[in-house]
Amino acid sequence: MSDDKNLNNEEEKYEEAVEKFIQVIAKNMNLYGITSSIGRLYGVLYFSDEPMTLDGMRDALKMSKTSMSTGVRALSDMKMVESTFRRGERKDLYQSEEDWYKSFTSLFGNRWRHHTETNIEEADETIVELQKIAEKTSDQTLRDKILRDIERLRYAKDYYKWLMRFIQVVESGEIFEYIPKNVQGEDREND
Repeated sequence: MSDDKNLNNEEEKYEEAVEKFIQVIAKNMNLYGITSSIGRLYGVLYFSDEPMTLDGMRDALKMSKTSMSTGVRALSDMKMVESTFRRGERKDLYQSEEDWYKSFTSLFGNRWRHHTETNIEEADETIVELQKIAEKTSDQTLRDKILRDIERLRYAKDYYKWLMRFIQVVESGEIFEYIPKNVQGEDREND
């Protein structure tokens, strides 16, 4: 009987340890614009030995099937979850993308590219608008201020163009030539 009790205690400790890490994943997902509930969903899928259905996820997380569906769709769009097939299973199955490097490069690229492109467009539009004002004004002080601000905006555009090149290095995987991926088992002396 004590072996069963010991086994149950070990199982509880295991579940607590995994749950603690899932909470960390969930909390940190806000860095990527992901809610903690979707982060928990990813964590549950990551630690699942088998692909899961929406019903299985709902049972594991005690959330609505609609929430699970929305979460899976969001994670799928970010390439963090993929659908899979199992012979004889009629319901959709999902599993986590276990290559976090791939997920990061995809997610980072998509998010940063969109914002950076928007910033370049806004800088261009502001430059055009300021140039129109500078051409029309007779106030030399205002014209000088506008010209200084246009130079600031051009500097910002140069930065955003550099950032777009950086994003390309990340998206293409070239980043790993400069900062190699840790290979499983490497750098474990502190584990």
